[in-house]
Amino acid sequence: MPHSRFQAVQRTITPTGHTLWLRYATPYHWPSTLAFLAARCIPGIETFSAGTYRRTLVVNGRPALLEARPTAGNRLRIGLVGVPSHAIPALIARVRRVFDLDANPARIARDLAQDPLMATLLAARPGLRVPKGWDACEQAMRTVLGQQISVAGAMTLAGRLVARHGQPLQEQAQGLSHVFPSVATLAAADLENLGMPRARAATLGTLARALLAQPDLLRAGQPLAHVLGTLCRLKGIGPWSAQYLALRQVGASDAMPLGDVALVKALRQREGQHAQLAERAPAWGPWQAYAAQHLWASLADK
Repeated sequence: MPHSRFQAVQRTITPTGHTLWLRYATPYHWPSTLAFLAARCIPGIETFSAGTYRRTLVVNGRPALLEARPTAGNRLRIGLVGVPSHAIPALIARVRRVFDLDANPARIARDLAQDPLMATLLAARPGLRVPKGWDACEQAMRTVLGQQISVAGAMTLAGRLVARHGQPLQEQAQGLSHVFPSVATLAAADLENLGMPRARAATLGTLARALLAQPDLLRAGQPLAHVLGTLCRLKGIGPWSAQYLALRQVGASDAMPLGDVALVKALRQREGQHAQLAERAPAWGPWQAYAAQHLWASLADK
């Protein structure tokens, strides 16, 4: 549950926009979150440099710019351009969700540390968070584009998708040139010839049309079983994609993509080639999503 004592927001208004400072519970392992974002920047809509993450957003139907970087005093500094004052509260909630600022790291660590493997990983990255998607459509497209290919390959495909179907900015700024395509645009678009299998392109369209018809399809806070059942009825969406979307967009703390090759690799590096993720994962409930994030992050250690 969110902790109200960390909801305090400091805010300043300048001629060019707004600056916010959002507090969060400690510890927070910022190197992992920043590395996650840096590796997944979609060309044209996101950049990462010198510890600062920047991206375009659509707010109230208009393009806006956001930049984020952690600062002293357990605060995340957010700079906004093109965001009207009345839209600030909803955007604050969105930012807090994306950066998992309302997680309770002490409780998560207490529960996960009962498992020896997780105790070791927690000691290496105390306060590790599970970053979330900015938008249901964007995260859905990222997930499908990332099926069975590397993160870098998926971002290349996502960049092509943005270049062909995204809305160009009137003025480019610091490597930002577009906003991500709307769900209505993608639902009607020809998504072939992006350099992926035809079946995967068809899945992109299927998911976009499903989101257009059911805007709450990936609404945060839904029961995990309901989300998985709904998604797996869509052609091209299997258990891995459904679990990953539940973890990354719905915010299900107990989601675990058991078929993820990287998770299996990370587990076997730690516990030997006979370790089975499906057998180990139940011990990490109700925080399997955080366990998964720790395993993914641990691959950098090897």
